[in-house]
Amino acid sequence: MPAISRDEVAHLARLSRLALTDAELDHFAGQLEGILNYVQQVTEVAGADVRPMTNPNPATNVTRPDSVVTGLTQEQALAGAPAAEDGRFKVPQILGEAE
Repeated sequence: MPAISRDEVAHLARLSRLALTDAELDHFAGQLEGILNYVQQVTEVAGADVRPMTNPNPATNVTRPDSVVTGLTQEQALAGAPAAEDGRFKVPQILGEAE
């Protein structure tokens, strides 16, 4: 028994708002039959003992170990700034904001 009938293909075509000729319905029914048979073969191959995977090659992320380091002091952070005021970076006024 075919996995998909010509009537089912016609129904799918109507749902998809596709106007198919009788020849196209026969042609697509054959193609869909082949696709569904192939999917059936693939599902039969995978067994319960086969672990699902996203990639056949093992993937590992190369990272360095975390290490705690001291941060910059306020003076060190502001040392390279073009302008500083009251211990903060001084930037030009934008959008007409009041100081």
